[in-house]
Amino acid sequence: MEHLKNQQLYGNILDWLDKNWVELAIIIVSALIAYFVGTRIVSFVVKRAVKGARHREWHKKDIEKRQNTLVSLFVNIWRIVIFFTTFYALLAVFVPNISAALAPLFASAGIIGVALGFGAQSLIKDFLSGIFIISENQYRVGDVVDIEGFSGTVERIGTRSTVLRDVDGNVHYFPNGMVQHVINKTMGYSMSRFTVLLHPDTDIDEASEIIDATGKELSLEEKWKDKVLSAPAFVSVGEITGSSIEVIVAGKTQPSDQWSVTSEMRRRLLEEFEHKQIRLAITPFPNQQSTRRRPN
Repeated sequence: MEHLKNQQLYGNILDWLDKNWVELAIIIVSALIAYFVGTRIVSFVVKRAVKGARHREWHKKDIEKRQNTLVSLFVNIWRIVIFFTTFYALLAVFVPNISAALAPLFASAGIIGVALGFGAQSLIKDFLSGIFIISENQYRVGDVVDIEGFSGTVERIGTRSTVLRDVDGNVHYFPNGMVQHVINKTMGYSMSRFTVLLHPDTDIDEASEIIDATGKELSLEEKWKDKVLSAPAFVSVGEITGSSIEVIVAGKTQPSDQWSVTSEMRRRLLEEFEHKQIRLAITPFPNQQSTRRRPN
């Protein structure tokens, strides 16, 4: 008896598949095409739209960051739409009277929506904050930012959260609704700014000439000229003590290039100072100061 029931069930499944396999195949193939091909189309359209709208005003890196940010957002939205559309289409095949079956659910959706609304306030806040962050271009994927005291590179901006990776490789997740203060270090241009401590007997005029000449030489080299917007140069004298004179050096660079320019500029200044016999300040280590014997 049980064997006959299994055969009947198996036969019913085969009959159902024989009637609906074409519709199922069309839905699945269409979903796959929309998922993969549609993703590329969305990516292409967004990139062209961003480049066409602001390419005269923004640097190439800024355009790429904006493109990556918006592509990530719209591709995710597209995939969510494809998922729910495919799910509903398949459900309609398995449950032909889906509209009638879901009518009671839709009738009670108002009460359920009110109940869920109170619990979803933070999600709505995160979603709206994410939309404003992206639309106002506060930061983009690839920017180096400080968010609520944490610094790192933006890896992803979603509609709910922002993902940040710091220099130690740690990944930080920030709900968009809690982002109140952001410092973007790579928006438009960056500053290569650092200080050099020189010996008190140093001729500042000679030191400033060496700094300016070194910065100009750096900015004209093929490897660095595209990274440097204005050559690093002597800016001013900072703090003066009995053991050192602080000299401030600064220049303008392309976004995210300030660290490499600063490192190269420091390396070259060390060589030039040594060659021109410009002495650096000798500062005692903190533990040496603390271990000095105090007079009785």
